[in-house]
Amino acid sequence: MAHLESKVAVITGASAGIGAAIARDLSAAGAKLVLTARRRERLDALAKELGGPVATLAADIADPATPERLLALARERFGAADILVNNAGILRVGPVDTFDLGGIEDMVATNYTAVVRASYVFARAMKAAGTGIIVNISSIGAGIVAPGVGVYGGLKRAVEMFTDSLRIELVGTGVRAGFVAPGTTTTEIFEDMKAHGQPGWDSYVTPLQPEDIARAVRFLIDQPAHAAVPRVHVYAAGDTF
Repeated sequence: MAHLESKVAVITGASAGIGAAIARDLSAAGAKLVLTARRRERLDALAKELGGPVATLAADIADPATPERLLALARERFGAADILVNNAGILRVGPVDTFDLGGIEDMVATNYTAVVRASYVFARAMKAAGTGIIVNISSIGAGIVAPGVGVYGGLKRAVEMFTDSLRIELVGTGVRAGFVAPGTTTTEIFEDMKAHGQPGWDSYVTPLQPEDIARAVRFLIDQPAHAAVPRVHVYAAGDTF
């Protein structure tokens, strides 16, 4: 049943995988969407598929100007921004001897700095409006200590700590914040691993699908005003972490 028809949802990393699944789910529930990713053709194809009220912005979420541009676009097209889903992320892994040091800055900028910046930009606007929901996509990797994944896991753990702190700071303002931590999910995030001759983590277990994570995001969003679900972990049945 469509019950988000009065809401405007902004989704980052929306061109594929979990982001696209969240867009489909929220669109089906009646939300108006503002979608961003770097690949314009993917965004245009998704907007055409959804067919509802959708605005797109082809941009790099790591660009410091992008969150403000997203907020301005949401206000210009739909008059508000009620929901922010910080989904964009990249994965780089590898042992000490071969880890690509050049990829560290991109991971920090996309997986952490952009999440913090967008959360603050939208939280300020939501506080002024007296309502809003911020959902940050983390990973069960935030709680896994294993060789080669320290940068990715460390950044996701930082996202979770930041989100918890933001949630507490926003208590009483009408704005809620929480995170969803997916387990092993089949998406393009493993393409870099596979390109470097490593098996993707989704090859070890029967993985989750992006739609599973979209349902978890909706569960967090769907809570009534007097309730908050700040953390949702979704594991693939075969995950043993």
